[in-house]
Amino acid sequence: MSYKNVFKQGLLTIISIILLLTASCGEKKEKIIVWSSMRPLERALLDTLLHSFSTSYPQYEFGQLFYAPEEARTNFIISALAGKGPAMLHGASDNIGPLVELDVIQPMDNLFTKEYLDNFLQEPIAANTWFRGHLYQIADRVGNHLCLVYNKDIAADPPNTINEMIEMGRTISADKNNDGRADRYTLAWNYTEPFFAIPFIGGYNGWIFDENNNPTLNTEAMVKAARLIYDLANTYKIIPKECDYEIANALFKDGLSAMIINGPWSWASYMKAGMNIGLARIPKIDETGSWPAPLVSPMGFSINKNLAGNKLQTAVKLIEYLTSPEVQLQFSRLGASIPSVKSAFTDSAVTNDPLIQAAIDQMMTGRNMPVVTEMRWIFDAMRPGYQSIFTGRLTPEQAAEEMQLLAEKLIRENRE
Repeated sequence: MSYKNVFKQGLLTIISIILLLTASCGEKKEKIIVWSSMRPLERALLDTLLHSFSTSYPQYEFGQLFYAPEEARTNFIISALAGKGPAMLHGASDNIGPLVELDVIQPMDNLFTKEYLDNFLQEPIAANTWFRGHLYQIADRVGNHLCLVYNKDIAADPPNTINEMIEMGRTISADKNNDGRADRYTLAWNYTEPFFAIPFIGGYNGWIFDENNNPTLNTEAMVKAARLIYDLANTYKIIPKECDYEIANALFKDGLSAMIINGPWSWASYMKAGMNIGLARIPKIDETGSWPAPLVSPMGFSINKNLAGNKLQTAVKLIEYLTSPEVQLQFSRLGASIPSVKSAFTDSAVTNDPLIQAAIDQMMTGRNMPVVTEMRWIFDAMRPGYQSIFTGRLTPEQAAEEMQLLAEKLIRENRE
């Protein structure tokens, strides 16, 4: 064989080997993806955890994708109905009703052992979410509720009652340059969004549903809660007249508000920014002697209806790993989240953490977030009427009546 032929044969062999290696390297691994609404610091930790878990399951590629809560639910429904979507969805328990009714998540009671499920809290809150007799969410934390967050460098001690907060505002929210605006607000929060206003309905001993999940929005409690919030802005002038989530967050971080009402998704960012924060109960309503009642819900993992076989079993193992006491305590240290398993809930890292203990204290005054689909329609019904109070279109009494009528209409039309 000539040198030329030998060279050609060798070259062909090398090319064949390269093509074989390229084909082998190009084989795509199956993906196990988690969709979540976790904040950046938590997502960074989740990335680390997924990488650690992947070493035991090299046949899969693990990853996560962020969506805002409403987008996560909507996009998951669309993709799962098409037979696709992520393996798992992480979110609040109020997703469960809509997801079950649309048959896009699968029951998990037969996927986990009784011994594993017995590790989860039943008191002071049931951690895992059952609906219509089946388990549909495994919690990695509980609460997800609003608290009063205060900057200790501005307000050393939080107010115990609304009247104390108003009195505190005489100093904190003083208009020293006489331009008609407070130099610093006593409190800022996203009060025009129903989720952030609902605690005050509970403070006036009302609620959004009756025992049969019928809306109860046209009530004295609703009217008084709305009027109180309106007066804090317009009569006492201790909160901004216009405020959404981003404005409130910026005011608090910039030291232009002494306090904010916000949830655990925000606390880690305040701590990372070096703020000297404390948590407390939202101030008591003087008239009733009752504490505002924020909506309380577990957060956790649900499994796509389309997942099956070995991929399903791997997702189950991943959930067991991500809900282990050791992992939950990592998230607790990062952002003061409340663990969902008993051993982590009673761990010294939790019991000795003043922020977590304050969050648990606020949770005790809360009301469980209903997991029924009607909850979505309640929010949709409240929004236009409630927000019209602050634009002057409606009085609190008119708004309450409008909210009730719209809630009944939305529920009736969507149930027909």
